[in-house]
Amino acid sequence: MHAFESLTPDVVLDALASVGLFGDGRLQALSSYENRVYQVNLEDGALVVAKFYRPERWSDAQILEEHAFSAELMTAEVPAIGPLILEGRSLHHFNGFAFSVSPRRGGRAPELDDLDVLEWIGRFLARIHTVGAARSFVSRPALDVQTFGIDSREWLLSHDKVPLDVQSAWEKVSQNAIDLIATHECLTGAEGQKDRKNSPNSAQNSRIDVNPDSTPISLFRLHGDCHPGNILWTPADVPAAAGPGPHFVDLDDARTGPAVQDLWMLLSGDRSQRTRQLGALVDGYEQFRPFDRRELALIEPLRTLRLIHYSAWLARRWDDPTFPINFPWFGSSDYWQGQVQMLEEQLEAMEEEPLVA
Repeated sequence: MHAFESLTPDVVLDALASVGLFGDGRLQALSSYENRVYQVNLEDGALVVAKFYRPERWSDAQILEEHAFSAELMTAEVPAIGPLILEGRSLHHFNGFAFSVSPRRGGRAPELDDLDVLEWIGRFLARIHTVGAARSFVSRPALDVQTFGIDSREWLLSHDKVPLDVQSAWEKVSQNAIDLIATHECLTGAEGQKDRKNSPNSAQNSRIDVNPDSTPISLFRLHGDCHPGNILWTPADVPAAAGPGPHFVDLDDARTGPAVQDLWMLLSGDRSQRTRQLGALVDGYEQFRPFDRRELALIEPLRTLRLIHYSAWLARRWDDPTFPINFPWFGSSDYWQGQVQMLEEQLEAMEEEPLVA
C-alpha cells in the first residue's frame, strides 16, 4: 500500500488538531499530484490549506529551506504564500507525514495574452530573484543537466521503463539532447556545486562561467516551477485583502538556477507570440533588476531537460494510485514514440537562434 493511501480525512483532521487547528469536518482535496493538499474549514470559520509532503522526496532540511525562502519573500513584501508558524514551527509531523499549513488564498489563472499582466508578473519575478540572490540554498539541489537530465535518463533505462521497441531510439535521441545541453556550462553544475559547498552563504558563489572570456551567468534561488497554475491572479478591480496582481504559490520545487527558468514556462504560442510575451515579462523584470540576455539561449535546453525529467517523475511515482488514474496514457509505446519525436524537435529548436527581448 502506498503511504498516501493511509492519509484518510480523519488523519488529516487529527494532524491539524495536533497543532491546535480544529476542523469542522469539511475537507476539499486540491489539485496536486506530488503532495496531498487539502482546503480545510476550521471551527472558527477560517479556511486553511494543509500540505502533506510526499514521503522521502525532500528531507526536513530541504523543506525548511523552502519555508525560509517563502518567509524572506513575504518579509520583502513579495506576494508569495508561505506556511503559517504554529507552535513555533512551520514544519510539523504526524503519523509519519511531514506537513505544513498555509492561509487559503483565492485567485484565478493569469491572462497571459494580456501584456500588462505579463509585465506585472515580470516585476514580481525580479523581486523574487533579488531576494533569491541574497543567499544560497545549502540543502536544496540545483537545476542542472545532471539532476534533471542524466539522473532521470539513467533511472528510466536502468529500471526498464522504456519499451524495447522504442528504447534504442529514445536512448539515442535523449543522449544527443543531453550532450547538446551540456555545451551550456551554466547547466553542468560542477563548478557551482563546488562553490556552494565552499561558502554556502555567499551569493557570489552561485555563479558559473559560460566561457573563460565572459562574465558568469548568475545562478540563485528560484521559484523553480513558475507555470501559470502556480500564480493566483487577483484583478485590480476586484476587492481583496491581499491586494491585486499575482500571488505566487507552491515553492515545492524551489532550487538554484538561472533567472530565465522562472520566465520561460509563461510563454506559449508561435515564435512571434512568445517573443511578445517575453518582451513584456522582461520589460517588467528590468524595472527592478537587470536581465542577462545570454540566458535566452537556455530556454530550449531547459525545456528539453523538463521533458526528460517529467517522464522520470511519472515513472518514479507509478506506485501511487493517483498516477495511473490521472496519467493512463503514460508508459505505452505510443507515449515513448511521442517523446522521441519531441526530443528530435527540441534538438532542432536548441540549434535555432534564441528568442529576443
